This record gives sequence, C-alpha cells and structure tokens, in this order.
Amino acid sequence: MVEIENLAFHFTTRSVFLGLRLRFLPGLTWLRGSNGRGKTTLLRLLGGQLLPASGTIRMDGLEARRDPLAWRRRSFYCGGEAPALEWLTVNEWLELHLALYEGADRGVLRGCLEAFRIDDVLAQPVTALSLGQAKKLQLSLALALPARLLLIDEPFNGLDAQAVTLLEDILRQREAAGDSCIVLTSHLEPRIACTHVLDLDRQAGVL
Repeated sequence: MVEIENLAFHFTTRSVFLGLRLRFLPGLTWLRGSNGRGKTTLLRLLGGQLLPASGTIRMDGLEARRDPLAWRRRSFYCGGEAPALEWLTVNEWLELHLALYEGADRGVLRGCLEAFRIDDVLAQPVTALSLGQAKKLQLSLALALPARLLLIDEPFNGLDAQAVTLLEDILRQREAAGDSCIVLTSHLEPRIACTHVLDLDRQAGVL
C-alpha cells in the first residue's frame, strides 16, 4: 500500500497540490483527470523524480524522502522521455537499470523489445532514439522490473495492436499476482479491467 499524507508541491509559476491525501492499494489503478490537473506530476512524485515541498509518501513503512535509493529500487516511473545518460548505448542504459533491481525478468524484457520492434537498437547510443522508440524502451524495462510500485504515463499511446495486446497481457498478469501497485494514466478508458479508479478532479488538495 502507498500512502500520501499532506502532500504539497509547487512549480515556480503555480501550485499543484496542497494538503493532498491519497492511498493506492495493490492492483491496477487508473489515474484520470482533466489536462493540467497534475497526473504526470503525481506519478513523478511517487517515483522519486520530483520532491514534494512538504508531506510524506510511504510504502510498506518506507518513506520516499528519508531513503530515496531504497525507494527507487522499489518503484519505477515510466514517462516516455528521452533517456538521460546520453553517453550510454541502449544496452548499457538497460544494464545500468537492471543492476538496481534484483529479480528483473530478462525474458519479459526481450519479449517486449521484440514486440515493440526495437530489439535492433541495442548497440545505438540512447541519443539516436526517436521519442517513440524511447517510450517503448522505457516501457519494456518497466514491464520487466519487479517494482512494488510501477508508474506508467499514457502507456498505450503510439503502440501498434500487437504491442498493445502484449502490454495488456503483462499488466493483467501483474495485477493478478497482487504483489504490486500499478498506477497508469490514460485519456481513454483502458480496455483491461482496473482494480481501482482515482479521479484527480474530485480530490481535495488538488489545485
């Protein structure tokens, strides 16, 4: 279970959350809300990509701000941005992340890379990837990791039918296992059944 208590976060130009309280339970949660409501910002806060101004984020007794490395090893944020560490090849980038997560499933990783048709880019520098390839790379890695908290921003955008089917199958398997919390955003209702639906438009503490 992931608990958010009294969370506040501000960009330079505006505040996004103030006193936000949420709870994410095991299974698949569809996080929805109107544009600009803070869906991506919330995922990045949950994944340790951003730091709150105040408040706490806890998972299984672990607090994100107090032990950020341990938190990162239990969570993964997949946003689709171009990979950092631009001096690495795609394979080196993958190996760097795989080393942080004990029990990563390399078979799932290979299957996703093939299904997403990016298994031929491993020797290329990450800077050579298109934005679409970068998203598929992050998604392949995310699905292979044993993260207790998996955060995926708009996972179905830009995928062909075969890739969407594979993604849905893996998400169903992860949800059925019941040992992780998966949060995804999508402007369209996912075709797979979600355990929970959370609408940011209806949450107190969202500005």
